[in-house]
Amino acid sequence: MKKRSIKNTRINTQVQRELSNILRSGIKDPRVAPWTSVVAVEVAPDMKTSKAYISVFGNEKEQEDTIKGLQSAEGFIRRELARTLNMRNTPEIRFVLDQSIEYGVNMSKKIDEVTKDLKTEGEEDA
Repeated sequence: MKKRSIKNTRINTQVQRELSNILRSGIKDPRVAPWTSVVAVEVAPDMKTSKAYISVFGNEKEQEDTIKGLQSAEGFIRRELARTLNMRNTPEIRFVLDQSIEYGVNMSKKIDEVTKDLKTEGEEDA
């Protein structure tokens, strides 16, 4: 099966949705931050492994603790995925910290600051 096939895309979406539900309702580990979201999931074409890109809203310590908490709960998460998904093999999950949302928020703040400065300069000229 090709990496970008329709079946693989559908499985990626389904695993992402179920993983989000498990993180929202099933994880009781205090290390996992409440503002944790699953940005994307890439399941390998052989359905044995997957990468889950996780975004955590918080400082670096909260992000590291969340990844460690998710890694320790991987067995529970795989069991819940196997229970909810109808797949022959439940993929092993590797959690990867995704900082794209945090990067976007920082860039948006910088753009707002620059445009605010431009507006105040325009008002002074008038």
